[in-house]
Amino acid sequence: MSSVEPEVKDFLKRVVSSLFLGLLWLLFNMTLGIYFGLLFVVEKITIGNIIFYLFAIISLALLVWFYYKTWKKKFPHG
Repeated sequence: MSSVEPEVKDFLKRVVSSLFLGLLWLLFNMTLGIYFGLLFVVEKITIGNIIFYLFAIISLALLVWFYYKTWKKKFPHG
């Protein structure tokens, strides 16, 4: 059996899942934006640029919502 207290285990799960999803979001958006060239507007705004920016904003809002949902639960110590 694990000797880690349940509160500590819950806290570490929150930290790891928050870091993982944040870094995954960042890596995915960087890949789409920089590698595929959707971040930069070269001569004019294309439909790909618009879709990329809409996706980035909506996915950031979902990530912030996940963070809020994950971290709003109070810890037993206060």
